Amino acid sequence: MMAKMKASQALVKELANWHVDHVYGIPADSLIDGFAAEQDLVKYIQVRHEEVGALAAAAESKLTGKIGVALAAVGPGAIHLIYGLCDAKMDHTPMLVIISNVATSMINTHYLQDMDEDELFAGLDTFHRQVSDAKQVPGTIRAAIQAAYETQSPSVVIIPDDLANVTIDYQALPVRRLPQPVFAGADEQVNETISLIKQAKRPVMLVGTGIRHAQSEVVAFSKKFGLPVITTAPAVGYVPSNFVNNLGPQGTIGTQPAFEAMHMADLVVMVGTSYPFMRFMPGDIKTIQINHRAQALGEQFPATQMVQADAKTYLAQVIKAENEDAPESQFLQACHAARKNWQGYLNERVAARPDGLLTPEAVLRKVAELVTDDTIYGLDIGNNTVWSTRMLPFGDGQQMTMSSWFGAMGYALSAGIAAKLSYPNRRVITVSGDGGFSMVVQDLLTQVQYQLPVINVVLENGGYGFIRQEKAKTGQSDYALKFMNANWAGVAENMGAVGLRVTDDDSLKAAVETIKQHLAAGDKRPVVLDAVVTDEAPLDTSTMKLDPDKYSDRMIGQFRVKNHLDGDRYPSLRRILNRIEANNANN
Repeated sequence: MMAKMKASQALVKELANWHVDHVYGIPADSLIDGFAAEQDLVKYIQVRHEEVGALAAAAESKLTGKIGVALAAVGPGAIHLIYGLCDAKMDHTPMLVIISNVATSMINTHYLQDMDEDELFAGLDTFHRQVSDAKQVPGTIRAAIQAAYETQSPSVVIIPDDLANVTIDYQALPVRRLPQPVFAGADEQVNETISLIKQAKRPVMLVGTGIRHAQSEVVAFSKKFGLPVITTAPAVGYVPSNFVNNLGPQGTIGTQPAFEAMHMADLVVMVGTSYPFMRFMPGDIKTIQINHRAQALGEQFPATQMVQADAKTYLAQVIKAENEDAPESQFLQACHAARKNWQGYLNERVAARPDGLLTPEAVLRKVAELVTDDTIYGLDIGNNTVWSTRMLPFGDGQQMTMSSWFGAMGYALSAGIAAKLSYPNRRVITVSGDGGFSMVVQDLLTQVQYQLPVINVVLENGGYGFIRQEKAKTGQSDYALKFMNANWAGVAENMGAVGLRVTDDDSLKAAVETIKQHLAAGDKRPVVLDAVVTDEAPLDTSTMKLDPDKYSDRMIGQFRVKNHLDGDRYPSLRRILNRIEANNANN
């Protein structure tokens, strides 16, 4: 029924009407009065930096499918929200940004903090409105949320400060979220897909985040047609890491077998991805692209077959249409052998102690002891992402979130806040480099304040390793890429968290045991595991000069020496396949 209340209260009630139970921000301006009056409806999570609030809202949306909400005051606060808003935009996730403006009469008068917020946010969102009358507040919030869900992108609402406490009439209307359309494929498309796969000698699957609801179908499809599975980096968590056909991700954040299989393939079945690096693949490779967004079809590569369809629905259609399971091909056998060799390489990295220091692989292998079937990972950006996707277990119920395309440093700690608030009974582990962690360390206090027992792993190597690695590829200087560090475990202790500093095997083992004890005791304090690690870069899998059909023995030898990749223990996929084919021919 209709009731009179302040516009700021109506705003909170409308958020609650859409099942929003908490928002992120730094309180300022009169918008906060509505949250103070309606604390039982929506919890206001007070962060220490608006960028963290915005990243947390984006991460929450990615993890839950529900809209994430971030608020900020006029001017500087609003600008800080852009960081997380861009992440939501580039990762196609619904988010609502609500910002204050100066009072209506002060707009465009060069008043304190008066700035053109309309122009500032233009192009960064799909829905963008500045309220001009207090009565418009709840309706504009409603429209913004609807637009964010419909377009899977951020919306921005700007509210001048003098309107928030104006009394208006408000009545909650029924929320009707229209379901996303589910497209199925036509019979002729299904038949063409099967025909293309059967004609191929070395077919692979490349899957992206569009398979988030089709994980079992991807595994079944791979088994049915005998296809090795390669993921994009953001989709790592959607295919079980212990599935024998899973070769891991392709690219810089990738694996050797995934790179080699992708570059040897004569057919790529792309499911739920518009992989931007397909443009660098050989022009004669055939592709089947399955995506529910028509805009994504052929966006990066002229696909042989384009199917606008829901991944879960279409894969099930194709599986049902083919009666016989494909026999294990020699190519798939070679991929299995390459996968096993890669695991051997990672084990070697776990055991290595260059200069007496732990490797990141060793730290994360030990951290894996803390992983449960429902663990949520928040990953930062940099070499820490590479090591995490290679070493942590995925796909047994675990979830992972990262800043996939915007690449926002500081994402991990922010995502940890969102994950633990959204899923308080699940284990949450974040992994950051010391560069990303130091950008947002102040919001460890947010984890402490709200008693969020997040396990924050910091891989400390004293520099921007990923940037240095990328610069080295083109012969650029590594100037200004090293920095001074703090004792992050000590910082954590001073903030009221549990701080554990790790420098060798004994301290690593002891730290993990200590964390287990804190978890068993129900300790609500967050943990910072500050691990001092070697400054070596991870093996670069973006370009691997190993294929004897494409590179000379000299080039292959130089690549192997540079990357400490022994040819006998870790032969190329091509050599493995040639060996299998020769053995079968002799038999």
